[in-house]
Amino acid sequence: MSERIVVVAAALLDAGRLLAARRSAPPELAGRWELPGGKIEPGETPEHALVRELREELGVETETVARVPGEWPLKAPYVLQVWTATLCPGSAAPKPLQDHDELRWLTPEELWDVHWLDQDVPAVREVARTSTGRSPDA
Repeated sequence: MSERIVVVAAALLDAGRLLAARRSAPPELAGRWELPGGKIEPGETPEHALVRELREELGVETETVARVPGEWPLKAPYVLQVWTATLCPGSAAPKPLQDHDELRWLTPEELWDVHWLDQDVPAVREVARTSTGRSPDA
């Protein structure tokens, strides 16, 4: 079995809305939307990696809440795992600092108004199902 590299992403929730981040790089992903996050570094837990990535990419302090059921394949050897997360009290508002040029808070009705990266679609569906209790529309 080959080595898997886990990429963690945040379903950052606030007042029932989900934060989507539009990629600015690399060119083949630019303009598409994703759940923000990144690779786990050696010695990090997924939860610590996610808090670090959100601090670096969005300038926010967050707390992980729970892992979203499932794991989704990315380009080998990467796999995507998603955690729900919330902003810590007093945290700055998210800003697109690295690899993103726009952020958008989406209500459950707006979830499919953005063009998600293909590999994020199943994760977003699962987040919608588990966080709202509603079945996803896409």
